[in-house]
Amino acid sequence: MTGMLLEGVKVIELGQNLAGPFAGEILADLGATVVKVEKPEGGDDARRWGPPVSDDASAAFHAMNRNKLSVVLDLTIAEDRQKLERLIAESDMLIHNLRPGVMHRLGLGPAETTARHPRLIYCDMGAFGHVGPLKDRPGYEPLMQAFSGLISANGHPDGPPARLGASVVDLGTGMWTVIGALAALFRRGTTGTGCVINTSLFETALLWCGFHLVTYMTGGGLPVRHGTGHPLLVPYQAFETANGPLVIAAGNDRLFKRLAEVLGHPEWGTDPRFLTNEDRSRNRDVLLPMVAEAVAGCTKEDLSERLEAAGMPCAPIHTVDEVLAHPQTQALEILQQAPGMDLRLVGMPISFDGERPAHRKNAPALGEDTDDIFRVSKKGQ
Repeated sequence: MTGMLLEGVKVIELGQNLAGPFAGEILADLGATVVKVEKPEGGDDARRWGPPVSDDASAAFHAMNRNKLSVVLDLTIAEDRQKLERLIAESDMLIHNLRPGVMHRLGLGPAETTARHPRLIYCDMGAFGHVGPLKDRPGYEPLMQAFSGLISANGHPDGPPARLGASVVDLGTGMWTVIGALAALFRRGTTGTGCVINTSLFETALLWCGFHLVTYMTGGGLPVRHGTGHPLLVPYQAFETANGPLVIAAGNDRLFKRLAEVLGHPEWGTDPRFLTNEDRSRNRDVLLPMVAEAVAGCTKEDLSERLEAAGMPCAPIHTVDEVLAHPQTQALEILQQAPGMDLRLVGMPISFDGERPAHRKNAPALGEDTDDIFRVSKKGQ
């Protein structure tokens, strides 16, 4: 299978909730053998995020833990720490997003662990980062969106700031961790030596807020909330049609002229107030109501058809059920059936030679692979 690019790579995941498990799942989807280490009492807390769809796991847990194995270890017990040590010795990568300080207290901190296992790629996923006054503080998605400034820049101008609807910080941190791990794996092929990779929720959130940070540092002021709009591009937002909102993205001057023509106002294209994007941004309070008025009498279907015919980017704001039913979603076959379950999950958004990595195995029951893995591990000593 073309999706099994990491076949033969062994990963230990001490992951919980979202960021760590997502990093492990990406590697597992790509063909790595990922062993998820869970605590005895209930395992990963995400197993109970919502009603169960299997004996001991919710849909949220299944969404982040497919294609993995699960072992149960009580890392407060010396014997179980020794078992983990044996697994680490056989592995290429270790990923963890445990609370800051936990791995150090267990004798599994990055420096000491890589000293014992110099080929290991040790992925240390923190909250606020591995240095600084807040390095020992835990963190979660909404806290990081708040602390990094993301929430301050999101929402409608006449309403309160709003959390981004997806867990972009957790998922992004998982992605950066995998990018770092794969780069380190490539380098190890030349040097024979692993390394410590540090990622954190706060650093990911700062990157996602980077546009606003840079704008402020170069004299652009604090970000203003624009709802569905954009701080620099105008018009570049949702407008209410006769039967629902339609996002119109006039990302440059040529597209704005096309929009003006479709809306029956070609004179806008030569109006000195709207000639360039800078002009339109400066006069957004004048232009946006004009566009809104012109759009209001159209249906979103008719308007989108005319805009698309003119090469003008636009899109309706779909509800989740509409997205699932759309022919484009169906054509991509990104919704993968969980084997033997009445559950479909979103697969990896990557294909290799036209083939998407498969949903080979459902998320494991708590500790279902403990006996098999340690039986094999013991034989290998």
